[in-house]
Amino acid sequence: MSITRHDWTKEEIIAIYNKPLMELLYEAATIHREHHDPNVVQISTLISLKTGGCSEDCGYCPQAKRYHTNIETNPFMTVEDVKVQAVKAKEGGSSRVCMGAAWRNVKDGPEFDQVLEMVRTINKMDMEVCCTLGMITENQAQRLAEAGLYAYNHNIDTSEEYYKEVISTRGFEDRLQTIENVRKTNITVCSGGIIGMGESIEDRAGMLKALSTLDPMPESVPINALVPVAGTPLEAEQSVEIWDMIRMIATTRIVMPATQVRLSAGRINWNREGQALCFFAGANSIFSGDKLLTTPNNDLNEDMKMFELLGLKNQQPFAKTYKRVSVEAADSKFAPLGEKPKWSRPGHTIERNVEATVKGK
Repeated sequence: MSITRHDWTKEEIIAIYNKPLMELLYEAATIHREHHDPNVVQISTLISLKTGGCSEDCGYCPQAKRYHTNIETNPFMTVEDVKVQAVKAKEGGSSRVCMGAAWRNVKDGPEFDQVLEMVRTINKMDMEVCCTLGMITENQAQRLAEAGLYAYNHNIDTSEEYYKEVISTRGFEDRLQTIENVRKTNITVCSGGIIGMGESIEDRAGMLKALSTLDPMPESVPINALVPVAGTPLEAEQSVEIWDMIRMIATTRIVMPATQVRLSAGRINWNREGQALCFFAGANSIFSGDKLLTTPNNDLNEDMKMFELLGLKNQQPFAKTYKRVSVEAADSKFAPLGEKPKWSRPGHTIERNVEATVKGK
């Protein structure tokens, strides 16, 4: 039986990543079977509550308003609109809905109140509900927990060292502080990152070290492959090879045995055979739907054909931990505090981000 460790070194993780592929796959698949049903994969759906207009300079993101990417923006969605999409997602086999808004951080007010009502609505539909809204305070996390939030997503993106080469408008420590704030509630943590941004294998290992040394580890780790978008600083990066994703999934599975490893953005670029190897290596979740926020995603019918071909079954909601009880807004014990936390703005210069900003004007 594999042992969950919180003391992995970067050198150990690099050694795992670089193992001969057949040996790596065998070890990952063995560990996967110790902790998960290898024939069960969760289908999740991502809903963009607010697209575009973000003030951050994340080099991978077409939603940053400083870059010219021609994405379609949308006004903040209503509770009813979200419910319609959630019903459609459930009918399509999804057991989890993740709602995202292009915010730097959550601000108390009418829009956040709407999010809380959206959480209550989806939770009452017997679906896991996840949010990714940027940085949040402890009080805001408590309010989300009261509403019935199952998971909060806040990716660390990459290693602490390489983070400075991708983002200059917020600090790596803010990511960790948000995760710590979420941990003070009963909400599970979803945190992973992106490969294919020009980072080294050492950086990929550094990201996994940062996640695995958290105690407890994130219950969910999405592994995304960069989808280069014209107008962003990373538009010229080469698409990630499937073999890199397979190695990353397998390494994540070995380092974090009990975690849900989520095969996320970039999946549209790979055939069924490559995705099958990702499932064999330890991936136990995919996203369904036409888009992942702004980038294209796989067709649901094709995914269902793949599930049938591979003999995979949908993971039922709350299979890993219990359903939360929603507290109505009128009965809430946590009032909005109107907080104005001083999240960091490192402000260092990233040349490619500056060039993309100038081009965006």
